[in-house]
Amino acid sequence: MIRVGITGQAGFIGKHLYNMLGLFPDEFERIEFERTWFEEEKKLEEFVKNCDVIVHLAAMNRHHDPQVIYQTNINLVEKLVAALERTESKVHVIFSSSTQEERDNLYGRSKKEGRDLMIQWAEDSGGKFSGMIIPNVFGPFGLPNYNSVVATFCYKLTHNETPKIEVDGDMKLIYVGELVNEILNEIRAGESNHEVNVAHTAECKVSELLSLLEKYRSEYQDKGIIPSLNNRFEINLFNTFRCYMDIEHHFPVKFTQHTDPRGAFVEVIRLNIGGQVSFSTTVPGITRGNHFHTRKIERFAVIKGKALIQLRQIGTGKVMDFYLDGTEPAYVDMPVWYTHNITNIGEEELYTIFWINEFFNPEDADTYFETV
Repeated sequence: MIRVGITGQAGFIGKHLYNMLGLFPDEFERIEFERTWFEEEKKLEEFVKNCDVIVHLAAMNRHHDPQVIYQTNINLVEKLVAALERTESKVHVIFSSSTQEERDNLYGRSKKEGRDLMIQWAEDSGGKFSGMIIPNVFGPFGLPNYNSVVATFCYKLTHNETPKIEVDGDMKLIYVGELVNEILNEIRAGESNHEVNVAHTAECKVSELLSLLEKYRSEYQDKGIIPSLNNRFEINLFNTFRCYMDIEHHFPVKFTQHTDPRGAFVEVIRLNIGGQVSFSTTVPGITRGNHFHTRKIERFAVIKGKALIQLRQIGTGKVMDFYLDGTEPAYVDMPVWYTHNITNIGEEELYTIFWINEFFNPEDADTYFETV
């Protein structure tokens, strides 16, 4: 069992890493961390003593005064190093740096100098150190106007605001889930590597990024169409976009029902992508689901009976309840990292159609069970 602590546990990357570690309970023990412990020497020392690996993610990315960014980030490293020295720790520290190291700005300098301080500690103490040089990171739950332009564009488009392109430059990007896998590889390897250059997994211009996101708003948010997704980057970007929508008020979406003397007809899904469609019946009182996905796109459509669909974002306590009735057929889509279920709350059989964007593979199911 590897005991892993994350400074910046509540931040964008930290939250994703913390949640992913939780999917491997037989391999990792998560050591809790709170940002205030940087101001409490004893708490920070206790944290260090309890860890086999520390992933140092705590940092300031944005501030109107670049000097504040620089000083804050250096101070955080200095306090961590001091705690490591006082406890004579030989823990494996994994440090999150940035490709901005090579740029002439104070944020990049804070990352480069912070990495140098950690290297010096490792050489003096005999501890292990891995310095990860990371490109621009995007993914669900990043803060708009702070973590990335992707987060900013997604937030504005889903909240009826108009994004603006300041500079239409080329971007080298990595999805947060891909980055987390790289960090897990470093943890598992358990070896020092002072400069780990993390490769970007996608590259595009800012205008190309915005064009894709505008398509997702037009086709998906406005019309309910699953758009064409031509590669893994576009799937990751679409899943990111979906998590910025006002899920609680967007769903359930009612279908247009066509009736005549023969009965009724409902168009369940329009999609420019493949996948798998399933049909189920559920007897009264039974619940299906209580699981979540990290990459799959999924739709639950109720066409007969009464159902309660519940969603809860992993790591939070808020449960969203959606009541659907087959007399007015409707659907709810499942965002990534939201555990979900469906319960027959009526007195007759519940008829549900499920669509998911990839074929079921028992060896790579991307299905993790957790009660809503």
